[in-house]
Amino acid sequence: MTLEEGQRVSLATDLEIGEAIAGEPAAVVASLSLGAGIKGTVERVDGKLPQSEEAREYQRLKALLEDYGHTMPTASRTRLETQIAALQPQWTAHQKRGTQMTVRVRLDNGLVLNAAHPDILTPL
Repeated sequence: MTLEEGQRVSLATDLEIGEAIAGEPAAVVASLSLGAGIKGTVERVDGKLPQSEEAREYQRLKALLEDYGHTMPTASRTRLETQIAALQPQWTAHQKRGTQMTVRVRLDNGLVLNAAHPDILTPL
């Protein structure tokens, strides 16, 4: 789905947003729930969605293996190959997703969703 600046949209699904305490990622300070159907206006269409941590780690390990694998001891190279194989499904999912954009949406209730994934929005 391609969204454009100024386009009216609504949330396609309930959205839960939480904020963690610094240094304690499992402890949530507060959360905000937005119900499906809340309407808003696209203010800006931004660049690509950031890669997941797993996709970045896959690329890093793959480059390490390609550049230095031939100089590594067998056990280290085998461990690295195992780590790469474990990350392969996340990398494949990232490639299938392709280039997607993020959007900034000002909801009618005054809240702003920044860097929102377009799949959570439905055009009106």
